[in-house]
Amino acid sequence: MTNDIFEPKSIVVTGGCGFIGSNFVHHVVREHPGVKVTVLDKLTYAGNRENIAGLPADRVELVVGDICDRDLVNDLAASHDAIVHYAAESHNDNSIANPEPFLRTNVEGTYTLIEACRAHGTRYHHVSTDEVYGDLALDDPARFTEETPYRPSSPYSSTKAASDMLVRAWVRTFGLKATISNCSNNYGPYQHVEKFIPRQITNLIDGVRPKLYGDGKNVRDWIHTEDHSSAVWAILTKGRIGETYLIGADGERDNITVLREILKAFGRDADDFDWVRDRPGHDRRYAIDSSKLRRELGWEPAHTDFAAGLAETIAWYRDNEAWWRPAKEATEARYAAQGQ
Repeated sequence: MTNDIFEPKSIVVTGGCGFIGSNFVHHVVREHPGVKVTVLDKLTYAGNRENIAGLPADRVELVVGDICDRDLVNDLAASHDAIVHYAAESHNDNSIANPEPFLRTNVEGTYTLIEACRAHGTRYHHVSTDEVYGDLALDDPARFTEETPYRPSSPYSSTKAASDMLVRAWVRTFGLKATISNCSNNYGPYQHVEKFIPRQITNLIDGVRPKLYGDGKNVRDWIHTEDHSSAVWAILTKGRIGETYLIGADGERDNITVLREILKAFGRDADDFDWVRDRPGHDRRYAIDSSKLRRELGWEPAHTDFAAGLAETIAWYRDNEAWWRPAKEATEARYAAQGQ
């Protein structure tokens, strides 16, 4: 049994200039014409104002600011129907090198947002990750569900786990009107070149052999970012207050299979890549059971053909070199310094 439909007319999207957040902004503008969006983004290296360039000014406003800025967040919560919280420090390698920004953004930032929403009765949706559950053995038939215990492995996932727990406590103790989603690995346009799929694609565009961590057997449950966006909207508008919903599209593939799909799309040999050193504490397998979301809210993924989605993503990076080129050299230099 779901709540009555929640129909926001104005929402704040934190991290709306980042990869997943900006795709959500595009989705809302395209699919929900009555909704105005305020993007709150600090514009760190992972945020790019070009990600929302061209969207209508009467529908989308960019506020450059920090989710830890209590006065700013309070003003936004007071003047909007809902906050959808995407903003996060999210790169595992960076969290291992320096955990401090992850604590500030992911924990303190979430606290600031939920306190503002509590004060003004503003609806809040918290976007999280399947990495809070740790990992699964490669031969384990199980998948993560909403009841899976938390076992975060990295500084990144531990701070996301902490933020999830804050939201749950604020719902129970203070009556915060909130929902939570934990999603599997996203792919699609506007993803930073430090991430696995864009790194391989842009290396191949540059004529450089792609790089593969460890033994290549780490499994991720891939979902197109457009499907993530439609799921978040369904949860925001139809989800039950206080509930967590897992978002996944049954897209389990190990890294070597994904890399070989990319090589195939470029007409390259299946073994035309270099092995590099694994990251510390690298989770082996993620897998999402999204049956609760599908059963309760009637959501289904639309992008279930991974090869087709990958081809569209490759075409986007070919067509938008000016978007990713400025970050490529520094990203590869950082990886080289780590032996990756």
